[in-house]
Amino acid sequence: MRLNAIFPTRDIGSDPAKIRDWAQAAEDLGYAYIEVPDHVFGASARGDWKPLYDETDPFHETFAVLAFLAGVTKTIGLSSGVLILPQRQTGVVAKQAAEVDILSGGRLRLGIGVGWNHVEYAALGTDWKTRGARQAEQVEVMRRLWSGELVTFRGRFHDLEEVNIVPPPIQRPIPIWLGGSSDAVVKRAARLGDGWMPIMAPDEEGEAKLAALRGHLKEFGRDEASFGIEAWLRMYEPDPQRWAAAADGWRRLGADMAMLYPMFRMPNFGDQIETLRRFKEVAAG
Repeated sequence: MRLNAIFPTRDIGSDPAKIRDWAQAAEDLGYAYIEVPDHVFGASARGDWKPLYDETDPFHETFAVLAFLAGVTKTIGLSSGVLILPQRQTGVVAKQAAEVDILSGGRLRLGIGVGWNHVEYAALGTDWKTRGARQAEQVEVMRRLWSGELVTFRGRFHDLEEVNIVPPPIQRPIPIWLGGSSDAVVKRAARLGDGWMPIMAPDEEGEAKLAALRGHLKEFGRDEASFGIEAWLRMYEPDPQRWAAAADGWRRLGADMAMLYPMFRMPNFGDQIETLRRFKEVAAG
């Protein structure tokens, strides 16, 4: 099971040298991917709604960071983790992803989600209620746009007439992995995705979701062996023993990758590097 590193967007700060040094440390430690999270806006609590991240949490822009990382690393994979695709224009995302793939020499993986922040959708002028259906159509459109050919497509959300993206990406198509654990997302991932990125514990519920995923893969005639599973290990404390136990649990369930997803803060840069080192040490198996 390979290990991935989440870009510490809330704590890394704005010094490009630290961003470079952190990324190169992840590469030197042998991580498979760096994953850059996504939020366009911070949002304050209102009424009964309280955001998981609020107006005080910094989120660097996903594609700009991925392009920067492409230039300061050599071999490590780069991924969005996860990009809230339905709140964006499909063609713009396809263009940005193609460019990062070019600049990185074909190292991009596009992790996508539908998100939880309806306030952000509204602020971006996009429809919260149709996000799942829109995401599904966006995946199809992006793959066509990455082909390098002229694309004509008419669907529920897109109307394209002989357009293309030049230059096209190196990977045709760029791999697309879906994040989220709702029943609808699991089925959509099995139907359309190259992999699935759940934030779940390796318990009975996680095992049941995996069984459902595998059932859907069979239903859609997909090859389970070529479909990836990456477990996000959401942790609220810097406890390496818990990290190791969660990684071992997902390894037993057959995950291909695991990523520590810290909810605890690491304002000290040294702690960010030490967390990379320690997770690699305890979770390598």
